[in-house]
Amino acid sequence: MKKAQAALLCWYEDHGRHELPWRNTQDIYCVYLSEIMLQQTQVHRVRDQYYPQFLEKFPTLQALGNAPLDDVLAAWSGLGYYSRARNLHKTAQLCSDGLPQTKQELLKLPGIGSYTASAVCSFGYHQAEPVVDTNIARVIKRFFALSNAVAKELERNAVKLLNTTDPRSHNLALMDLGAMLCLPKNPKCTLCPLQTQCQGKNEPEIYTQKKKTVYENMELFYGILKKENKIALIQAEGNMYKNMLTLPSIDPTEEDFLASFKHSYTKYRLTVKLYKLTESDKEFIWLNLDDIDKAPLSSLTKKALFTVMR
Repeated sequence: MKKAQAALLCWYEDHGRHELPWRNTQDIYCVYLSEIMLQQTQVHRVRDQYYPQFLEKFPTLQALGNAPLDDVLAAWSGLGYYSRARNLHKTAQLCSDGLPQTKQELLKLPGIGSYTASAVCSFGYHQAEPVVDTNIARVIKRFFALSNAVAKELERNAVKLLNTTDPRSHNLALMDLGAMLCLPKNPKCTLCPLQTQCQGKNEPEIYTQKKKTVYENMELFYGILKKENKIALIQAEGNMYKNMLTLPSIDPTEEDFLASFKHSYTKYRLTVKLYKLTESDKEFIWLNLDDIDKAPLSSLTKKALFTVMR
């Protein structure tokens, strides 16, 4: 294990993604924010767009907690999975003096599960805590030749491999190894620093969980009611877009058809159709079209508005 740990850190020093901004800060809030954003979003989108923009608006945990939820949701627009933003806001309100320093206490906070708590402890507090995300899980499975391993078994083996002298760099190295070399398909085994001791190197595909995503096709119908430079919106219901503004759903009438577009959301492949709305018994919230970027709107709603504004 010592040999594997040393080889891993040597590789990380030369090839790791040291340029990522959340790896170059001692601010626990920044580490925590990056982990929440990275849960369902590609690294380059977080790095180049959402992370710096969000920090510009909410530079501290206290600033985030003091901000109105609508402002937080507006800043999160486009990232999807809006429960992450709501939980981030709740946690900021609960922890205005700073985040807890133990995994057990972190787990008590909204939206923080085992992985995020471990990541904050390791990357933020430099604690000897194993971190197992999707990429690291794949490395662990192949290194120890574990097929059909459950979460607890993966964590036990991650502990075996953990470098307690430099756990932060060790976990980041494993993460980068999984993202850059130990790929789901066509892993670059000849370049891997763990190749010599890897028990699954001869049959890496056996230790890759193949999960085919099944997409569900859906049609959505929204009404467009515009007065001067304002658009009629309603407060969203349900968990998906809770606390956000959306277009009113309608029963479509073909003669009122305006436009349609495709949109993807998690496991759904959506066909969104827009229709002219002349009257309704709903109570509307009127949004000035110049304020689209400041309002708590999902990327789907923004796409709909830009479609009819063209």
